[in-house]
Amino acid sequence: MLSLATAMGIGRFAFTPLLPMMLSDGVIDLPSASWLASANYFGYLVGALLCTFQPWIWKRLHFLPAVAASAWVRSGLVATTLLTLGMAVHLPAAWPLLRFAAGVASALVFVYTSGWCLAQLARLGAPTLGGVMYAGPGAGIALSGLFASAMVALQWTAAAGWLIFGLLAALLTAVVWRTFQERGEGQGGSVPGAPLASAASSHAPAGRQQMLLLALAYGLAGFGYIITATFLPVIAREAMPGSVWIDFFWPIFGGGVVAGALLATRIPATGDFRYLLAGCYGVQAMGIAASVFSPNLAGFAVGSLLLGIPFTAITFFAMQEVRRLRPAAAASYMGLLTAMYGIGQIAGPPLVALLLRHSRTLGEGFTLSLEIAAGTLLAGALMYLWMARAYPVASRKRRADLPPVL
Repeated sequence: MLSLATAMGIGRFAFTPLLPMMLSDGVIDLPSASWLASANYFGYLVGALLCTFQPWIWKRLHFLPAVAASAWVRSGLVATTLLTLGMAVHLPAAWPLLRFAAGVASALVFVYTSGWCLAQLARLGAPTLGGVMYAGPGAGIALSGLFASAMVALQWTAAAGWLIFGLLAALLTAVVWRTFQERGEGQGGSVPGAPLASAASSHAPAGRQQMLLLALAYGLAGFGYIITATFLPVIAREAMPGSVWIDFFWPIFGGGVVAGALLATRIPATGDFRYLLAGCYGVQAMGIAASVFSPNLAGFAVGSLLLGIPFTAITFFAMQEVRRLRPAAAASYMGLLTAMYGIGQIAGPPLVALLLRHSRTLGEGFTLSLEIAAGTLLAGALMYLWMARAYPVASRKRRADLPPVL
């Protein structure tokens, strides 16, 4: 949990609560912020693909020694700390590179922490406890949001905020450093998906069209949530200027992520995951709609919670669906879905920048962006419902030990 809180809550998402402070300091504007966000998401996409193809890469580069999962995690945590501290230095030209590298590091930590932890739990005979680990990103998001709220109240600068988050990442890294040791984990890092093939269903693998539809629908989730997840504090400030509650919506989102991660492991994995995915998309769409149609304290609070609850569950269910459809090549298709999700994330912030440029007010541009995001999620939900009817499930086994790949 602490490892994922560092990589995701700080390395990936600390930018969101600090963005209003950067705008207030005048060190960045909204179009530039959109490109910084996309740079981080592009880095995450690259990192996820590196994890997917790492065995193939190392096989071709046979002169390099194999690297264990624990070493990847430690390296990623150190990189996250240094890159976060680097954002405190006023070098705007270097910020896109720093955010890109932070995205790569967060992906490495997430994927290899997942594989390492689940391998340990499997040896202990407690694979279902893995779901608890995925409360870490939400805890990190909530923690970073509360820290940012305190810094805003104290009128600190964004540079001070990046410094504080860098030191916090260093502290968390030190706490978990000795935990990540090689314990028979094997070389190559136990990338999620590969060692779990025995739990997959035994029917014939799905066709290419079905897999592409699943990947496309999953990619819509990346686009649908990212606009709110990137600009929530800025949107709230525009709608509720001067409110003392503005900085608490991001921690509420993190709390929802924690709750959703724990709830997802309690849902019996015996039905059709596509119905669960459609429901999750609908919940996130309602969360976005709540902030659009009720831009006040209640609307943003409810919207933040509804957006956060399905955040981990969506990935948890989608990756189990991959293993049902393509059990023999689960890791490769997890990489495909992760890539589509990353592309959706990358596309969101530039769209906001474009709409803001052609809108009369910030509020108008943000409202249109959120409406498009909610519509995208509803389209994804309809795709899952159609796939459930077009490609019915014949049988299913319980596979609760599958890690998500956010």
